Amino acid sequence: MDPVIIVGAGPVGLTLALALARQEVPSIVLDEGPGKDEPRLARTVVLREDTAALVERLTGASLAGAGVRWSGWRAMRRKQVTREIVFGDGEPAPLHIAQHVLTGVLRTALADEPLVRIAVDSRLDTVEQESSGVSAHTRGPGGTWWRGSYLVGCDGPRSTVRKLQDIRFPGRTAVERHAVAALRTELPWEDEALVHRAPPWRMSGPSAGEVLGRPLPDGVWRLDWLLPPGNDLVTPELLVARVRETLAGWSGGSTPAYELLDTGVHTVHHRLARRWRAGRVFLAGDAARLLGALGAQGLDEGLRDADNLAWKLALAWHHGPREALLDSYQTERRAVVAARLRAADQALPLLRGGKGIRAYVPGAARGHDALLTEGHVGRGALGAPGTYADSPLSPLRLEGETPVDTPAGSPVEDVRVTAEDGSFVRLRDRLGRGALLVVLVAPGTGVWERKHWVGAGVMPRLAAAVTALPSPAELLVAESYPGAAAHTVLLVRPDGHLVTALSGVRPAELHAAAEAAVGGAVGPETKGQGEAKGQGEAEARSEAGAGAK
Repeated sequence: MDPVIIVGAGPVGLTLALALARQEVPSIVLDEGPGKDEPRLARTVVLREDTAALVERLTGASLAGAGVRWSGWRAMRRKQVTREIVFGDGEPAPLHIAQHVLTGVLRTALADEPLVRIAVDSRLDTVEQESSGVSAHTRGPGGTWWRGSYLVGCDGPRSTVRKLQDIRFPGRTAVERHAVAALRTELPWEDEALVHRAPPWRMSGPSAGEVLGRPLPDGVWRLDWLLPPGNDLVTPELLVARVRETLAGWSGGSTPAYELLDTGVHTVHHRLARRWRAGRVFLAGDAARLLGALGAQGLDEGLRDADNLAWKLALAWHHGPREALLDSYQTERRAVVAARLRAADQALPLLRGGKGIRAYVPGAARGHDALLTEGHVGRGALGAPGTYADSPLSPLRLEGETPVDTPAGSPVEDVRVTAEDGSFVRLRDRLGRGALLVVLVAPGTGVWERKHWVGAGVMPRLAAAVTALPSPAELLVAESYPGAAAHTVLLVRPDGHLVTALSGVRPAELHAAAEAAVGGAVGPETKGQGEAKGQGEAEARSEAGAGAK
């Protein structure tokens, strides 16, 4: 089998390459740049807890020093605090990090990864595909043909892959515009982010009356000022005036000392590709959709694209393609992003409508600030991780299904579990390995060594059922899980979404649910492909970057 070709070496493309490598799948990353990123402190991203954990799991590096986890969030209107959230110890909190720092963490992890080759100065200009694979041509100093099993376009808003596949990209242009400044200063709120609507001081130049402040390491802050519709020029003088006015307003009257480090104008577009899959070619990240108004983070969703697609490509690469499984990437991820876009488009008229009767409705301002808060801190329709409740990979109604606090299709809670070697680990640490996870809820097991209970009770029968599943699976034991009774069995996908919860050990229903989760039964022809792949695996890995056509 040929490696997977990944077009684009931004955070989404690099994350996908790492995720595939962790599942023993080689890849080639086509980077049209020189292989390093320009430091830009005015270009940052906010990662929710699940996507930050994904990066840490793949890289083996903590992001704690690379970015700032917010200690709190506040929404202000005029002189009042209308909403305030404090993130306690161990509580999920957004992580704010410069994009070039995040990319550097990913590149460092890939530097010693033998299954990944990054081809720099390689700009894609041709894609050809047939039933057995994909060929891609790049121009540049080392322009050549590359051969791959699949190709994933992670090449941004102006995606060459999307254009070569003639995929439409409809939507709205310039939904929002922000003037941005990164500066080092001291503000009254340590590690706390805020949005301030209709601040009491006068803004220089045209203004929509909203400023957002988010902390970075080493006393650096990113400030965003919402601009009114139109293309008014943001001059350096105007930006400096806004910096001074905002800092003075937040500091009680006088402007504190500050060092201006970087500036820019950030324009938000809302677009959604008609298709995310065309045969053996897929789209991910900004190549597939653009969103970002009201606090929604496009990169955050792009990392979820990579997590969703990686295990499906890995299963197809190792065991032969299953069309239903590969199709589910588009069905699941496009539906989640479409819902996010709809929620933002419905909220925008309320929040940005200006005058009108809504402005006089009692409590409207607080409701608007609650909407903004949801988008920025990762909650509600604007910010919470998407669920796959209507996924084609969901099993049909099972008689033994039992409710737990996690609905089917949603991300599971990160509880402590006992692994097959007897060690205690976090459930999230076992994700992304290409295997389904079967979790037995067994109170009391946490105080005994595994050898004392592994052969007792329901364990032998459950272990036999897991061995017989149609896809690789790992059996884990949790002393408790939110909302689950004793002897509940959870089936979890490799990307951490719950397939189903069963009351007790039910081998036939567990098998049916696992079969549905990986796209259906394996036919004789697919089994043959898997066997052929196994015989050629060593050759495929050695060719991870050498695929000349």
